[in-house]
Amino acid sequence: MLKVEEIHTFYEESYVLQGISLELKDGEVAAVLGRNGVGKTTLIRSIIGFTPSRRGRILFNGIDITHKPAYEIARLGIGLIPQGRRIFPSLTVKENLEIALRSRGEAGPESWTWEKLWALFPGLKERTRHRGKELSGGEQQMLATGRALMGNPLCLLMDEPTEGLAPLIVREIGRLIDQIKQRGLSILLVEQNLAFALRHADYVYVMSKGRIVYHSSPQELWQNAEIKSRYLGV
Repeated sequence: MLKVEEIHTFYEESYVLQGISLELKDGEVAAVLGRNGVGKTTLIRSIIGFTPSRRGRILFNGIDITHKPAYEIARLGIGLIPQGRRIFPSLTVKENLEIALRSRGEAGPESWTWEKLWALFPGLKERTRHRGKELSGGEQQMLATGRALMGNPLCLLMDEPTEGLAPLIVREIGRLIDQIKQRGLSILLVEQNLAFALRHADYVYVMSKGRIVYHSSPQELWQNAEIKSRYLGV
């Protein structure tokens, strides 16, 4: 579904992504792991079009999206759950969701409707009239996830969804990822919580200094003490 081929991304003259390649298959959860500052969020920004790469290419369902604007990439079916949630604090829960509402243009059980969203997030339904700034961190993460789903994407980019959340809420985020995957969505998960990522991912990539330095199944990474110690601080 998503293929990143040797992309090189800069912030002005700062060379951040130095030849990143990875793949995300249909219905798969692929996790990108690494310490702070290795380029994980820049990878997400390059895929969604916020910080386009200077070299290499990114394919989504066979379409080259490398230099397309972000709104076109979103229309093709890539949804973003950004780091820090970035909901609209002055808008209500329902208004935040309505902003992203978009039909996929085809009927089918996989399309997201209000009914399916409320079934997945019953707590949000109870708070539809509350403003974003009145929600807890966990509720804001649910809202950011729901906002992305209301765009009816085929693929989700999740950037540090467990950051700053209590363990109970982290488990809830994991449950949501499993349920979303069951509906056929592919997920590229950027995460620092190693145990969380290994529990929910089908495949893992490890980044260091703008490069992919290791990739394997979650089980293989868990057993690789050298990689965990050297690149993940475990």
